[in-house]
Amino acid sequence: MRTWQLRNSTLQLPRAGSIMGILNVTPDSFSDGGLYDTPDAALCHAENLIAEGALILDIGGESTRPGAEETDEQTEAARTIPVIRTLRHRHPDLILSIDTRHPSVAAQALDAGADIINDITGLSSPQMRALCATRPCGIIVMHMQGEPRTMQQAPHYEDVVAEVRSFFAQRVALAEAEGISPARLCLDPGIGFGKTVEHNLLLIKHLEHLRIRNLPILMALSRKRFMGALLHDADIPKRTPLPTVTMSLFAADAGADIHRVHDVAPLRQALALRSAYNSI
Repeated sequence: MRTWQLRNSTLQLPRAGSIMGILNVTPDSFSDGGLYDTPDAALCHAENLIAEGALILDIGGESTRPGAEETDEQTEAARTIPVIRTLRHRHPDLILSIDTRHPSVAAQALDAGADIINDITGLSSPQMRALCATRPCGIIVMHMQGEPRTMQQAPHYEDVVAEVRSFFAQRVALAEAEGISPARLCLDPGIGFGKTVEHNLLLIKHLEHLRIRNLPILMALSRKRFMGALLHDADIPKRTPLPTVTMSLFAADAGADIHRVHDVAPLRQALALRSAYNSI
């Protein structure tokens, strides 16, 4: 069983897999933009995700879909911090994550009670590394080629698995050199962030080759466009959770420890069935 050091605790990650529920409080995210962009709607949805079995809630106030423009930090903070503060008050033991690339937003989220910083830039900012070195929290280090506005414009790798692994090794070493314990890190290959369909499939299939120092790996496959491309129906990942659940099971078999999804209940059921099957 792998472990992950968070703000006030060490999380035990079962082989069956843990679920991170997505709470986007944005007007323009790819599949759920505008659905939960008011505090009441966001909090209601958060309660549903908790009831469905999410171990972690990942709260984001900036869309990072392909082609998205950057959101200013004040707007992002105004969307996310009140939600984090209220959830921390209502659920003292709930694990909360802030999905942000901005150090100032991350700092405010930690002040409000967040346990994890989910950084899509993979600690590329010196200010983010400095914050993480001084504030105890879990950190998700994601790989992305380019930046959201341009990342899907002809992404290219000589060997995507080797290059993503090399990125993780470099980031873990950099974090440790700047005073961040590797025990606080979780690795995310960044499915759909500067990758083609083939790149995504190769990373899922060879997930264990990406692991550094036995750190936990998070897979964010929920409603990703590449599944629609494979099924020749761009909208199907949004209409039904079946593609996400299926790919997440493949990822679980390949070694994923945490699954970041919109549809928590169907994946929880699928992981429970997988666990029962594997126990025989």
